[in-house]
Formats: sequence, structure tokens, C-alpha cells
Amino acid sequence: MENGVCDNGVCSSESVNGGQDVWSSKESDSLSADHLVVMVNGIMGSSTDWRYAAEQFVKRLPDKIFVHCSERNVSKLTLDGVDVMGDRLAEEVLEVIQRKPNLQKISFVAHSVGGLVARYAIGKLYRPAETKKLEASSTNGQPQESSGTIGGLEPVNFVTVATPHLGSRGNKQVPFLFGLAAIEKLASLIIHWILRRTGEHLFMTDDDGGKPPLVQRMIEDQGEYYFMSALMSFKRRVVYSNVDYDHFVGWRTSSIRRISELPKWEDAVNEKYPHVVYEESCKGTNSETSEPTSTEVSYPERLEEELVTGLSRLSWEKVDVCFHKSRHRLAAHSIIQVKDHTAHIEGADVINHIIDHFQT
Repeated sequence: MENGVCDNGVCSSESVNGGQDVWSSKESDSLSADHLVVMVNGIMGSSTDWRYAAEQFVKRLPDKIFVHCSERNVSKLTLDGVDVMGDRLAEEVLEVIQRKPNLQKISFVAHSVGGLVARYAIGKLYRPAETKKLEASSTNGQPQESSGTIGGLEPVNFVTVATPHLGSRGNKQVPFLFGLAAIEKLASLIIHWILRRTGEHLFMTDDDGGKPPLVQRMIEDQGEYYFMSALMSFKRRVVYSNVDYDHFVGWRTSSIRRISELPKWEDAVNEKYPHVVYEESCKGTNSETSEPTSTEVSYPERLEEELVTGLSRLSWEKVDVCFHKSRHRLAAHSIIQVKDHTAHIEGADVINHIIDHFQT
């Protein structure tokens, strides 16, 4: 049993590496919990951003999960770049796994740019499956591919919340730039002054020795980084997106959709999840069937199409959220994760939705 502060059935403590661990105060539950849930913050964030969600997870699934809220990338460290942060997160996850030898499964829940950081980290943590002969129950005697692992654990859920999977460079991908081409172009030129290397990665203006932008490279396995194989290894991949009032991450980029694929939504009728306005399960598609890219479209548009096509090779569950009736709707980017348990509590139904659909 770990030492920590316990309240209302939930224990928490600051781990050796600075992150926050959250688990059930009931010893029998904490000993049986074999599923590590890693929660990752966004730009200028910290482990406390996910505290409300972490506590709800443990209250609802006390004997199943052990939550670690990452704090290896906090405050100004979130400006160091997706790759640097991803390497730090991967190291942090391995340290947690070493401390908890009973862990068998792993899932990620990440907010904003933390989703890209998590994608980078799992690419580093992934180990390909070993090809094994089928047991006597086999009917054809052919080798069967077992699932790969993340840090030696079975990957289950990969959940992102308001994450710019298509980057921030395309038209209206950063709503507070008003969709004006001139302002968006200017932002891509000066973003490194504000968000440093992370800004370059988000606006895809990085050029590491002539390589394509990092976000573009992450739709393929790259050497020892198995970006797509790692994503594919999870049983579920889920994106939660704000349909409006998120001034930092647009609907298209967070939901991995083309403009033509954005659904028509109506106010929710489900009292349990009043802010969930649309849900769909998208099967993986063959990249050869993607929409043709005209040579007349701009570079950002061609790049966005390539990202949509690449990520759409995998199946995704897509959950669209709207806080347009909220008094604090302008803070939708934070409400969707309940960053503050008082000011952003209207997003509690989104957290409940994540937990209710979570595979353990």
C-alpha cells in the first residue's frame, strides 16, 4: 500500500518523478488494480488539470485502475516541442511501471497538445508483437500475430480531448484567429516567438534537417518510433471535440475530419450527457480511397488532407461536445476536461462519458 492523502475513498500522492498518483483507499482494491491510466496535460498545464477526472475514475473503477497524472511536462516545459515532451513522457511512464510491477494494462487520456505528446510517447514505448504458433486449438496451423505492447503492457484505451491531430495551420484550425488567411499566415511565421518549438510543431513550420514536419511524420512508423503501429495496438481510439467556442483547437483538427465530414448536430437529448451532441464510430479506411487532392489547393490544405487520410486508416470513436448554453462557454477548451473542479464543472458529463465507455 502506498503512502498518500486519502479522502472520500480516494488516495493521492506526489510520486518520485513529480507526477500525481491516484488510487483507491481500500487496500484490496488498490492491490487488484492492474490497469495504468496515464493522464497528460496540455500547453502551460500541470498534473492538477486532470485531478477531477482522476478522482472520478478511481471512485468509479476502484479495483480496476491506477491513475498517474503526468507532470514531467509542465508550465514552460510544454514549449520545448512535441518530441522532447514525448521522450520525457515515455521515460516517466516506464518509471511508473517499474514502481508498480502488478500492472498489466495501459491507457492514455490526454488534453490538447498532450494528445500529440502521448502519440509520440507511445511510438517510443511500443514493442512489436511476437509471431507465435497457434495452440492445439488452431485450425490452420498458421502463425498468429499477437498484439504489441506499450511499455510491456497491454494497450487498451487511447483517448484525446480537444487535441489538434491535424495541427493548427489550416484555415479555422485555431478559431481565435477568426479564419482570416492573412492572420493565420502571420501566426505561422511568428508562433515560434510565443510557443517556441511546440508552436513550430503545431503550425508545422519545423524543419529538422530537411525532414517533413513532425506531425506529418507521425502518421507513419519512423525507425525506432512506431507511431502508427502503437496507435493501432490500442483496442479503442477515441477523440472528444468541441464543436464550437474552443478558441484554441478547431473542430476539424480535434475530430480528425474534413470540412465535408463535419456532421450536423443538435442539442443533446440524453440527460446523462447533456453536452454530448454527436457520436459516431468510424471504421479504418484504405488510404487509396481518400479524396483526391487538387494541385491547385494550398500547401496547408494538402498537408491537412494527408494527415486526415493517414489517421483515418485506423478506426476512431468520435464524440462531439458543445457548451454553447454555458455561461462559461468561452472556456470550452478547459471545461471539456474539467480543468478546475469549480469553474469548469459543467464538463463533468463528458468525464462521465469517458469513464462509462472505458474498457478495463
